[in-house]
Amino acid sequence: MLEIKGIEKKYYFKPVLTGVEMTIQPQRIYGLLGRNGVGKSTLLKVITNRARPTAGTITLDGVSVFENEQAQNRLYLMSDARLFNQDSKLKVLLKWVDQLYGGFDYALAEKLARQFKLDLKKAKLRRLSTGYQTIANVIIALCVPCDYIFLDEPVLGLDANHREMFYQALLATYAQRPRTFVIATHLIEEVAGLLNDVFVMENGQVALAESVEALQQRGRVVSGPAALVQDYLQGIKPLREVRLGGMLTAYTLDTPLERPLPAGVSLDGMNLQQLFIEFTREAGEGDEV
Repeated sequence: MLEIKGIEKKYYFKPVLTGVEMTIQPQRIYGLLGRNGVGKSTLLKVITNRARPTAGTITLDGVSVFENEQAQNRLYLMSDARLFNQDSKLKVLLKWVDQLYGGFDYALAEKLARQFKLDLKKAKLRRLSTGYQTIANVIIALCVPCDYIFLDEPVLGLDANHREMFYQALLATYAQRPRTFVIATHLIEEVAGLLNDVFVMENGQVALAESVEALQQRGRVVSGPAALVQDYLQGIKPLREVRLGGMLTAYTLDTPLERPLPAGVSLDGMNLQQLFIEFTREAGEGDEV
């Protein structure tokens, strides 16, 4: 189990992470969601020791991950950072990663390379398009033997077909050898079917940590005559209300399902993307029509 407690990070005295608390369980697939600039990438860098926190602790099975080579060898971060020699052939990069982490799955790497039509023997990283550089990084991330794989915008530059191939490859390798994946992405609708749990970040903190199933059970859109909707939601503060004439639509995570639904009031669910939009919507964004 990976436990993050009170993590803070400042850059030039500007706070980016402001007390992150989260627990990442083994063999789960998480979505790390948040609007631009809330600290997702910074958090992943801190967890994988690419950036030092200003305060806080991170432990893996009760042992600090900082300055701990054994713990860090169980964590891997894929991002757009250029950590590899851009002039190296891909086959050389795979060997280098194998030397760092050991147990690299060459058979899977070759299988994925064939599926994505990427020549591991001849291709150099610098000569690849943005999309194929992402594919090369994806292949490495899926083939390292680490227990916790962090993917920061893993489909950057990929077309729709390649994105779908990546999602299917991730599910296949997860089924074959379960481990933890944490996916930071803005393409929520595309990854929703992969995720067991989500973390939603706001203002440098984790504002919501919940299973996708539980979250979707709680999230509802209540619509109908304003007086009836307000009466049904009495004592509950919705995430957002939209008024149109005498009608009211309320988005809420605290629907009182135990209460009888008044005639003329409808109750609909929200998908994960809509839940995220409503939860992270800033005050005044779309409150009135």
